[in-house]
Amino acid sequence: MELTGLQIFKYTPAGKKEEKANCKECGCPTCMMFSLKLAKEQINIEKCPYVSEELINIFEKGKKHPQKTIEIGNLKIGGENVLYRHEKTFINRTTIAIIVDCSLDKYEEKITQINNYEINRVNEILKTDLIILKNYKNQNIKSDVPFITLEDLKKYEFDFIKEEDFQTTKNYLINCRTKAIIDKDDSCSKPTCVFMKNSDSFSICARAAYYLCKYANMLVFEDFDKEMISTLLTLRQNIFTDPQKTLQVESGLYKFNNPDKNSIILMTTNFALTFFAVSNELESIDIPSYLIILPAQGMSVLTAWSAETLTAETVKETLKKLNIREQINTRKIIIPGLISNMKEELSEQCPDFEFIEGTHEASDITNFVENFIKKE
Repeated sequence: MELTGLQIFKYTPAGKKEEKANCKECGCPTCMMFSLKLAKEQINIEKCPYVSEELINIFEKGKKHPQKTIEIGNLKIGGENVLYRHEKTFINRTTIAIIVDCSLDKYEEKITQINNYEINRVNEILKTDLIILKNYKNQNIKSDVPFITLEDLKKYEFDFIKEEDFQTTKNYLINCRTKAIIDKDDSCSKPTCVFMKNSDSFSICARAAYYLCKYANMLVFEDFDKEMISTLLTLRQNIFTDPQKTLQVESGLYKFNNPDKNSIILMTTNFALTFFAVSNELESIDIPSYLIILPAQGMSVLTAWSAETLTAETVKETLKKLNIREQINTRKIIIPGLISNMKEELSEQCPDFEFIEGTHEASDITNFVENFIKKE
């Protein structure tokens, strides 16, 4: 596991309360600053003339990359260096692969199904990553999804795991990742590739979801089950986002179904999941509308309000910046129900607008908008 600045500091002269503490000979004002820079690889360990052999050994072990990376075309598999994503982030997404048996009559149809299947989630197209060809006899394969023969796959340095039962596979994956990360055990440095055992869709999806989280680098399936693949792709997208970076969209005015100057206006924050949940609802109903996206540092509505990022002043500034008064005649703005307590403050800051309490959940927007239009 990578060392933190505080962990390194314990082995420095200042951390040990030795005579040469904070000598500045490394170019840093203190041993603590040296430790923090060393942890971020912004300085060489040799810069400290009094560095101990103990720290050198510990630091070199900490720098060692615990898991190898395998590249198949543009796919990068493995290369992980943490046990938990909140420590840093997971690096390369678990590869989802489907086996296609080229000896079967309808193998081309299966390849076509895999190629044609994709889902759009949070502005990202998600697809199966790899097709593995079994019993390949030099057939002419046409596929946008990358493919490899089973024989060629086995030439790579994977730790191939044939799933027998859940407990055994689960324990093996956790044990391997723990030894690789904590002990830097070279025998556990190969990325893991799990060949899933066939069973009912619900069971195989549940097991695969667990392995995706703990800690399979590749999952290989015999069957192409759209519902299962969709579930795993969605889960994977969530697991492999960087927890230190918020998903956000650009603040601005978004249009749905060709609105005119008299169309309804809704408002929410620039948190990506909120935006796409709301926009999907607005796109699905045949009602022209506008959606004002407020700058909120990528926070959800309630989080932004709690952090005082979403304020009446923010709304006022956004309406002015987007020139809403001049380009739209509508003076009623539907706000998220979670911030209904802001209505009075919003009215004070923006007296020429009326703020309407909307829904708490995006899934209720369709019914709310339809009823709102009828009343208008």
